[in-house]
Amino acid sequence: PVVSVQNLYNLVPRQSEAVLDYCEKHNIAFIPWFPLAAGRLAQDGTVMDAIARKLGATPSQVALAWVLKRSPVMLPIPGTGKVKHLNENTAAADIVLSDEDYAALDAAGRQEAAR
Repeated sequence: PVVSVQNLYNLVPRQSEAVLDYCEKHNIAFIPWFPLAAGRLAQDGTVMDAIARKLGATPSQVALAWVLKRSPVMLPIPGTGKVKHLNENTAAADIVLSDEDYAALDAAGRQEAAR
């Protein structure tokens, strides 16, 4: 039996939505690689920047919080070479996005993907 799937997935590239939905339906872990990618979404003045400031978080933490809220089978493993980033990434699990913030990030990611 398949216990996990690892595909490219984050706020912007979401070509694996159908795979993620299948994983949810069959309780299979989904491991998104490159889960922190936010590109232009992480720049100053964006929706992500505003949400990060409101939550006292970094854009990377917000990106991880979005991925975690997206699905209960999500198991992001962001790579890092620095203890500081490891601590930031771990702390993202404690960030709770409101449904409104989640939807705003979702829309911004879809808009960015359409560019």
